[in-house]
Amino acid sequence: MRGPFALTLALGVAMAAAPALALTPQEAILLAKPAVALITARIDAEVTMNCGRGPVTVKPSPFIEIGTGWFIDGRGWIITNAHVVDPTHRLPSWIIHELKKTAIDQACVDPVLKARGVMRGQQPELEEQIRREASARGLASAQVDTFPQLTVLLSSGVTLKAEVKKFSPPPALDINGKPTADYGRDLALLRVPDGNYPAIALSTRDTQIGDPVHILGYPGVVQQHELLKQSVEASVTNGTVSGFKMDAIGQDLVQTDAPASHGNSGGPAIGDDAELIGVMDFVSLSSGGGAQVQGFNFLIPARDVKTFLQGTEVKAGESKFNPVWRAGVELLLAGRYAAALAKFDEANTLLPNLADVKRMRADADKLVKNPPPRPFPWAMATLGVSLLSVGAYGSMFARRWWKNRYRIVPAQVIAAIESGDTPILLDVRTPTDFETSPLRLPGAVRVEPDAVDKPEFALDVAPDQMVVAYCTSVEEATSAAVAQKLRDRGFKRVRILKGGLGGWTNARLPVESKSHLPSIGLEIYKNLTLGDLERRKFKAGEVIMKEGGDANGEAFVIHAGVVEVRRTFDGEDRLLGTMGEGELLGEMALFRNAPRSADIVAQTDVELLVIKNERLDWLIRNRPQLTIEIIRRLSNWIVQSDRERTLTHR
Repeated sequence: MRGPFALTLALGVAMAAAPALALTPQEAILLAKPAVALITARIDAEVTMNCGRGPVTVKPSPFIEIGTGWFIDGRGWIITNAHVVDPTHRLPSWIIHELKKTAIDQACVDPVLKARGVMRGQQPELEEQIRREASARGLASAQVDTFPQLTVLLSSGVTLKAEVKKFSPPPALDINGKPTADYGRDLALLRVPDGNYPAIALSTRDTQIGDPVHILGYPGVVQQHELLKQSVEASVTNGTVSGFKMDAIGQDLVQTDAPASHGNSGGPAIGDDAELIGVMDFVSLSSGGGAQVQGFNFLIPARDVKTFLQGTEVKAGESKFNPVWRAGVELLLAGRYAAALAKFDEANTLLPNLADVKRMRADADKLVKNPPPRPFPWAMATLGVSLLSVGAYGSMFARRWWKNRYRIVPAQVIAAIESGDTPILLDVRTPTDFETSPLRLPGAVRVEPDAVDKPEFALDVAPDQMVVAYCTSVEEATSAAVAQKLRDRGFKRVRILKGGLGGWTNARLPVESKSHLPSIGLEIYKNLTLGDLERRKFKAGEVIMKEGGDANGEAFVIHAGVVEVRRTFDGEDRLLGTMGEGELLGEMALFRNAPRSADIVAQTDVELLVIKNERLDWLIRNRPQLTIEIIRRLSNWIVQSDRERTLTHR
């Protein structure tokens, strides 16, 4: 235990010697938030087309793209993503196509439906037929006049016209999945009329994993929420720097677990010093349904923003508004309410009615009129919290480092393989876990944990070759024990797969099956912790469940053997089919909230894994691929049951 203790002590001394941060997270967010604005790229259009009754001109619903921008220079310079302003800056052809499609509905489809007395949506097939005919006739020859407009909306409600002054195109891939020739940094520099605006400075220090991150912006889920009044005040989400990646052409990206969504694009991600760490660029989507996956969002680093600004007249972080606003915030938090109120009035004069200024001014005014009996000792509290944080975070970091010093995540394994390092994958699961799971990593070598203790144990691996051990034990306990024994035997580069087999499958990386499994079984096994499951065994001929019996809130996976599915039709017992290893059994009761719908009889000796309905319900809601497989199987059952009924009635 000397290692973690020494590291904790060294870290504590280093942090104690370094100057403390001058800002709390609350202060950092308050200082930066007024500089954030809502960016809207709007394309209005007039489309003239011939639907077969002569030319007609319509104004389709405008194309609108929203995002977030922030003032880099208080004189009126704003940074955002290039893809936010791209619709008005380059007017891509696909936007023209979308406007034409909207115009087809308005000019061609709606009049025909109205003439036939049909409302939109009542007869989808007729509506689609009219749309196809109109598109074939008028889409190619349609004339489109566009009226692009790029605006910046401040939190005061003031709208400013903006002009793109510098543009680095957004990332794009061709039909072969290769980066296009104009693949860029996805940054745009905008100019609005001169004024005294807030500004955010660029951080000059290197970002580290674990650094706090505050993302400011206008997420669409908040802006368009049906239960919320629309607001022009930015939202804040918090997280940490969780990694460093590169895009398809080798440009640096900062990974963060701070939540973000559509509308946050182009927004600033700041640290606890109120300076820019990076610009929100893109989020992650699931491979199945395309839903956003939080915890894996990516930023353009601040140093790349600095590079992008080279050759412009922008003075990053300069603002007449900033020192006045900062003084007001610091005075308020220090308990000097009258002085803070005076500074907020001064800030409001420079740029009237910003939401944060109005709120803080109201708070200061209230405290001036009704001062608290005792001012809170902010300085002492901040010092105490800082000291506790240093100790807690230092100790936590040391323990985490000590525990994870030999651990490796699945992405690092893939990177090693791609770099030609070719690690050897060792399956060191306990015999029970290995025998009861049909999954394994591709090309893995099986090594029983106890075998490493035997004198005759040998591993055909060079001492300096990377070895990655994986298991399914809690906190990779089995892998950690085997890895230590291998290091004792002279293997220098033994690593532990963090998360084990479950971490690998959760990363959506490929696995092999020790035996043939149906796709539904493969998806279920990927998401089950087999050691925690109840098992039930049945002899050949035994009845596993009866039609009409109580489901008891249970479903099953056939782990071994074959079962028969039987149902009674008009008093006659019929064999519907057989089910084998990897099939899901008894899930119908979950969807129907009803008794068992068929008899299940063991055709051979059978072993079942019991899945409680609440666990199956969670898997269905959170694992899209499994949900698709279940829907496909239920559909097949319905078709088969209908066919059986038809044959019976004949």
